[in-house]
Amino acid sequence: MTEAHRDWHEKLPYALMAYRTTIRTSTGATPYSLMYGMEAVLPAEVEIPSLRILMEAQIEEAEWVRERQEQLSLIDEKRLNAVCHGQCYQQRMARAYNKKVKPRLFEVGDKVLKRILPMQDEAKGKFAPNWQGPFIIKKCYPEERLFLWKWTVKFFPNQSMQTCAKKYDCNDTVGIKLVLSMSLVKT
Repeated sequence: MTEAHRDWHEKLPYALMAYRTTIRTSTGATPYSLMYGMEAVLPAEVEIPSLRILMEAQIEEAEWVRERQEQLSLIDEKRLNAVCHGQCYQQRMARAYNKKVKPRLFEVGDKVLKRILPMQDEAKGKFAPNWQGPFIIKKCYPEERLFLWKWTVKFFPNQSMQTCAKKYDCNDTVGIKLVLSMSLVKT
């Protein structure tokens, strides 16, 4: 495909055939077998017949139709097995992901930086900062929401998700105590 990019339309059927006849890890079956209830006959099997092709060639037409109907009646069972396999695969992937994830635990009074998302007004391009702040956490809600206070002369309330915040380490403990005492007086 990378040799000559101009004849991709001629190689597309081969790429699609390879994709449709390759077993997917998530389902444990090929897309072709889930759609039609049997494995595809590869072009090489037409030239050099495999055992499966020879067996089908020797049976009579009525016998072949009966076997094909049995295959089609079992297609729902194959699809159900693929769904079960997919659910097991998702659980396996979630377990592998959760092994590496470190939970972010925030407490009231922690200093955090808040991520600037691309759709926000503060996002000004490629070379703009990705984080804004520092903020001080005033409240932590159970559904991973944080109530933040901007750490400047004026206090601006702000809400954020824990996934969009990271801890900010600096050595200004006097400023934190001042901000916390002022925020407690205002509430």
